[in-house]
Parts: sequence; structure tokens; C-alpha cells
Amino acid sequence: MKFLHTSDWHLGQKFLSNDREDEHRRALLRMVELVESEQADALIIAGDVFDIGNPPHYARRLYYDFLTRMLKSSCCRHIVITGGNHDSPSMLNAPRDLLRALRVHVVGAATGNIEDEIVELRDDQDRLEAVVAAVPFLRDGDIRASVSGETAADRVEQIKTAILQHYQQVGEYCERYRGQNIPIIATGHLYAAGASASEKQDNIYIGNTDNIDARHFPGIFAYVALGHLHRLQSVGGLPHVWYSGSPIPLSFSETKDDKAALLVSFEGDKLLEVKPLPLPVFRRLKTIEGSLEKVEADLLKFGSKPDRDLSSWVDIIVHAEQFIPQLDTRLHELAQGMDLEILKIRLHRPAAAADALSAAFDLDSLAPEEVFEQRCRAFAMNDEELNELKTTFAELRSWMQQQEVLP
Repeated sequence: MKFLHTSDWHLGQKFLSNDREDEHRRALLRMVELVESEQADALIIAGDVFDIGNPPHYARRLYYDFLTRMLKSSCCRHIVITGGNHDSPSMLNAPRDLLRALRVHVVGAATGNIEDEIVELRDDQDRLEAVVAAVPFLRDGDIRASVSGETAADRVEQIKTAILQHYQQVGEYCERYRGQNIPIIATGHLYAAGASASEKQDNIYIGNTDNIDARHFPGIFAYVALGHLHRLQSVGGLPHVWYSGSPIPLSFSETKDDKAALLVSFEGDKLLEVKPLPLPVFRRLKTIEGSLEKVEADLLKFGSKPDRDLSSWVDIIVHAEQFIPQLDTRLHELAQGMDLEILKIRLHRPAAAADALSAAFDLDSLAPEEVFEQRCRAFAMNDEELNELKTTFAELRSWMQQQEVLP
């Protein structure tokens, strides 16, 4: 049996006020082609189908158009979709009962009942073909009860413990399928220890980045299909725990990452191969950095070789000791006639590097945590006070993000 594993589509993403509709449409069409060419029996989407809880209409249309094409597939009999931290559980779950009749299984959020996450994949003769423990992004409130008086550090450890316990419970439930010579797979949308992000990826829980050690996924699972990190990779050297990464580059930091979907092949219950299937880059994201002379030369060189279906988007960082008058005008005039669009121009002054806020010139170049930390340091706080405030800030951000996707 063969599965196609993908995640982190982020349909509806706004990239510095530009939408990604054309890129996403091409990527999803390519994924349909891969399913057909590789004769995949099932598809797993491990979270973050959408970029925001209330995605624009075109993003919803892309999603349902994709499902319609997949339902017409000559080979793919099953689709399993789990919610990520960017997804609205209620929106994903709304058509769940209808989609289930079409062998599209949606688990938008944990419900407190482990059985709701167990998806049995059956053939036309009702024979069991595979089992997927479709674990979505586990929100704090879904997996544990808050304790009065707990500190921020206590909460971090309690969340980690609750995630681990949830997977142990799901694994114990799946033990009933052992010995039936079928693939038993788990999904997840989290930050597993041993993985690396393309950039300073937002942690979806408060505390440090590691939510679970990849070695602690129960041994009953022959494959673990993960989402959240946008870089294609196996985790911790384990051949059966993988992030598929995002199908398109979602930031300038991902321009060097290989984009792919994963073809996961089984013989009975044995994992045979995890094969990355490359996805083309339809729009090039390019960062050009250096002195003004180097930037201009590199921009001319890059603009002379259009090699993508869609116009490239460029981020420019100019290193200079002094302010450069009309820098934006100069670079935009240079780029006239090129098949590219300059989205960002920043001036980096090394002499001002000690003050990250003034060196950046625009807040887009700093993570929210960095802005907060710089403001705290301006008040000469000691490390203990700073760490406590950073933890509280992360907790507030986590709460705000969850409110954005909840009904």
C-alpha cells in the first residue's frame, strides 16, 4: 500500500500583502498528478491546510477543487486530513460527515475521545487496509485541565506530559490492530526534538521548541506523518518519522529548501521506503544582500535569467555605513523591465547593529519575541526577570493565536 504525505499548505497566505493563489493552484495540481503517476492508495494532509482560521473564498475553493479532483482519481481510495494550529477546527469539521461518506476523513481537533482520532481505511469489500491515528494539533485546553496557581514553567512541563500521554493512549488503542499485517500510521502537528526549521519557527506551545522527543512515539506506528515545520526532513535519524514540509516556499528563509511530497510504501505492515517526490518551484523567492554595488550587480544578473512560470519576488538588504538617499527609487528603476518584483528593501547599518530595532528599520525583519525582548532590555532587566516575562509573553501569544482559529 502507498500513501502520499503532505502538510502545511497554508492556503490563503498573504505574503507581504501578495496572495499565493497561482502558486498554490499549480502545486495542488502537481500533487494530483503525483498521486496518479505513483498510483498512491491514500493521501495524508498533516495540518495547516489553511493559513488563517477564516480563509478567503479563493483558498476554500482551491481546497474543495483539490478534493473533487482527488475523488475522481483512478487509484486514491482514502484521504485523511488533520487540523493544524493555523486551522479552524469548526471550519475543517463542518463538512466532515458528508466527506466521510466519500472516504475523506477529517479530524479538526482533539475531542477527548481517542476513538474519534482512529481512522480505519477499508476497501470496497469492507476489508481493513490500514489504520491511521489521525492526531491533529493538540491545543492546551483539549488535552489537559489548567491547575490553579501553576507557574509558567509548570505549564510547559504539563503540556509536554499531556502530549506524550495522548500519543501513548492512541498507541495503546491501536494495539488491537497489531498482527493484522496492515500499516498502522500516526499523524502529528508539533515540533519534534531533532528537527530543524528553515527559520525561527514560531513554537505552537509556550516554552522551548521541543514538544515531544521523536523516539517517544509509540512503537506500534510504522510511520509518523508530521506537519508544522516547513522543511522536508526525517527526525532524529529515525527512518519512519518525517516532516513533509510545505509544498511551496512560504518565506524568504525557505528559498534553499527542497519542496516535495513524500511517497510512503508498505508491504503488509512493513515500511519499505519513504521517497521524496520533488515539487517544482513556480515562483522564485530570492534574497539579495551586500553592498549597494554588489546588490545592483546581483540584481542585474538575477533579472537576466527568468526561470520560473511566475514573476520572482525579491528581498533586498543593502549594507552601508550611511543612509542612502532615494535607495528605493534607484533599485526599482534598475529592476524595470525585469521579470521580478521587489517586495522589500532594507538598509543594514553595522554601526547601529547594537540596537536591533533601529538596525532593522522595519518590524517585518524581527520576530515579535525579539521586539519584546529588546523593549525589556531597554529597562535593564536581569536574566531571571527577562525569562519570566518572555514566558508570559509567549503564553499570551499562544492564547491569542488559538482565539483566532476557534469558532
